Amino acid sequence: MTTSRNLMAEENLQCSICLDVFNRPVTIPCGHNFCCDCITNYWDTSNTLFKCPLCKEELVEKPKLRVNSVLAEMATDVKARTQEKASCHMPPDQGGVLCDICTGAKCTAVKSCLVCVLSYCQVHLERHERIPALQRHKLIPAVEHPESRLCKSHNEHLELYCKACKLFMCKYCKESDNKAHGVVKVEEEAERITVELEKQKNDLDHMIQRHQTKIDQVHVSVQDSKATAMNALTYSSKMMRAVADLIKKSQDELAEVIQAKQQKTEDQAAGFIGVLENEIVEMKQNYLQLSQISVSKDPHVFLENFLSFTICQVHVEDRSAFKVSTDNFTIEPTLNNLAKKVNMEIRMLCDPYLKVMQQHAVDVHLDPDTANPFLLVSKDGKQVRHECKKQIVLSIPQRFDHVLNVLAKEGFTHGRFYYEVQVKGKTSWDLGVASQSINRKGDIRLSPKNGYWTIWLRKGSELTANDATATTLSLTTVPEKVGVFVDFEKEKGQVSFYDVDARACLYRFTECNFTGQLHPFFSPSSNDDGKNPGPLIITPVKSF
Repeated sequence: MTTSRNLMAEENLQCSICLDVFNRPVTIPCGHNFCCDCITNYWDTSNTLFKCPLCKEELVEKPKLRVNSVLAEMATDVKARTQEKASCHMPPDQGGVLCDICTGAKCTAVKSCLVCVLSYCQVHLERHERIPALQRHKLIPAVEHPESRLCKSHNEHLELYCKACKLFMCKYCKESDNKAHGVVKVEEEAERITVELEKQKNDLDHMIQRHQTKIDQVHVSVQDSKATAMNALTYSSKMMRAVADLIKKSQDELAEVIQAKQQKTEDQAAGFIGVLENEIVEMKQNYLQLSQISVSKDPHVFLENFLSFTICQVHVEDRSAFKVSTDNFTIEPTLNNLAKKVNMEIRMLCDPYLKVMQQHAVDVHLDPDTANPFLLVSKDGKQVRHECKKQIVLSIPQRFDHVLNVLAKEGFTHGRFYYEVQVKGKTSWDLGVASQSINRKGDIRLSPKNGYWTIWLRKGSELTANDATATTLSLTTVPEKVGVFVDFEKEKGQVSFYDVDARACLYRFTECNFTGQLHPFFSPSSNDDGKNPGPLIITPVKSF
C-alpha cells in the first residue's frame, strides 16, 4: 500500500495543467510549478500577456524557464514507483485493450474515458477516481478506439440506441431527430438482446438435445431391428430346414404307404390267381376223364361205358364278382393344394418370383384426359397429386368427373406386364388396373364386378383389397413402393400386388376373367388438409 506521505508527495508533484506527474518541471516567478511543455503551450495561446494558470499573477515578460532538478528527480521517483506498482499488481496483457498511459510493457485497460479519449489500467485509473475534476469524466468499460463511442455530430457519448433506425445516438440526436422512435439506453437494449439471445440459445440447446435424443433412439431402433433381423434369419433358416426335413420325411413315409398298398394289392391278386389256377388243374383232370369215355352210337353201349368210369365232380365257385382292390392313389389334389398354400404363405413373406415378374416391366404414363379436374398430372406423366383448386379442363367422356381417379395411357390385352409406384409418405391412395369400359361418371365402387382390381390404403396403416368382399390385409410395415403385376395367361387371369422393398406379395386376385383392354389405375386421394399432400410417382423398375 502507498503511504500517506507518498500520496501527498505525489499530489504535490502533479502539473495542474495536464494533471499528471511533472515532466521536466519548471518554477515560474510566482512560485508555482508546471511541466515545461505545458506552461510553454499555455503561454503560446496568449498574445503578449503572461499569467500564472493558478494564481493569475501577471508577468511583464516571458521568463526564461529552467528545469527544477529537485522536482524532476522527485517526479522520476514517483513515476518509477507507479510503474513498479503496475508491474507488481496488474496481470500482463492477454489480448484485451491496452492501457494508453503505461510505458514499456503495457497492462490491460479496465476503463476508457470518453473525455480524455484514452484507456486506463487500474493503476492509472486512480487519478480519475480521486481527483474531483476527473471524476466528472464519462468512464465506460475498456474499448479500443474510444473515439468511436462519441457522436460525430455532437461529440457526446453514444449512450442511446434507436430500435427503429438501428442506430447509436447521443442525447442531442434524440432531441433533434428521433423523438417518435423507440429510443432506449444502449445498456437496456444490450441487456434485452442478451436475454433474447440467451433464450434462443436455450431453445436451440433444447432442440439439439431433442434431436440428439431422437438420434440415440434411432440408433437403438436400428440395433433392435438388426437384432430382430438376425433372429428372423436364424428362425427362418431353422424353420425352413425343419419344413424341408418334414417334407422329406413325409415323402419317405408316403412312399412306404404307397408301396405297402401296392404290395397288398399284389399279394391279394397272387392269392386269387393261385385259387383260380388250382381249380383249372382240377377242371383239366375232370376234362381228361370225360374225354376217356368212348362215344358210341348205340345208347346201350354208351351207358355201359359211362357207368364203368368213376368221375370226380369239380366244385367251382362263381368268381365273376371277385375284384382286386386297387388304390387310385389320389394324392395329386391334396399335394397341389398343399403346394399352393405353402407357395402363397412364402410369397407373403418374400416372393422368390418377383425378379421374374419385374422382367415384364412396362413404361407407364398417366393420361391427363382421364384425370379428375382436381388432379394435377406432371408434364412427364409420371406423377399425380390432389390440388385444392380445380383445373380448367375439357369435359370429355373418358374423364373421371366425381372421384379422384386417373388411368394410364397404355392399355394391355394379353401377355404379362408389371409396373411400380412410389407411395412413400402418403396416408391414403388407390392402385391397380381397370377395364377400359368402366363407368367414369359419378360415384364408383371399386370391385372386380365393376371392372376394377385394386387395393387401397386408408388412415396411414389400413390396407384393403377391394375384391368381391373387401379383405383387410395384415401389415408389419406400410409399403413405400407398390408393384403391380398382371398375368393374362394364368388361370383366367391374375392381378398381384407387391411390397417392392420387402419383396412380399400383398394380395392376389385370381380367375379375373378379363374382358377388353386393361389400363393401370391410380388415385392419390384427397390431400386431407395437408396430411396427405404427396404425389403418386411411377418409378423405373430396378431388379434386385
